[in-house]
Amino acid sequence: MSRIRQGLNYLFVKPKIEELEKIKLFLTEKEYKIFIDMDNYDKVHSIDVYLMVKKDSVLNKDEKYLKLALLHDCGKDKISLLTRIKKVLLGDKLLDTHPKLGYEKLKEIDLKLAKLILNHHKIDSNQKLKRFQEIDDRG
Repeated sequence: MSRIRQGLNYLFVKPKIEELEKIKLFLTEKEYKIFIDMDNYDKVHSIDVYLMVKKDSVLNKDEKYLKLALLHDCGKDKISLLTRIKKVLLGDKLLDTHPKLGYEKLKEIDLKLAKLILNHHKIDSNQKLKRFQEIDDRG
């Protein structure tokens, strides 16, 4: 059922204007440009992760993790629903490269944030990144 919900969300969900306005005030202009260019599904997912990180007693004190929540999937660009389904069923190398592509987008803007994006799926991560991964998996 959750996969069906994800598919419907991909097709129909859009971020709320008031959420986008708040994010625009939080991110730098260059970061916001990257965020706004993301697919609607990834924007909504990232906003959900951001709201959960804001509630986390450890991560909410670290601006980089709040920005990571919003930009962690920016390397996915506008991946189609079909590619996402293929990833779930068979695997897909294109989606596997999204941390590296996100790193490339952010490295000249904020290297520390870019490195967090690069490592946001790595298993041997530090405690804060592991905590982020748990939130991302729920989001």
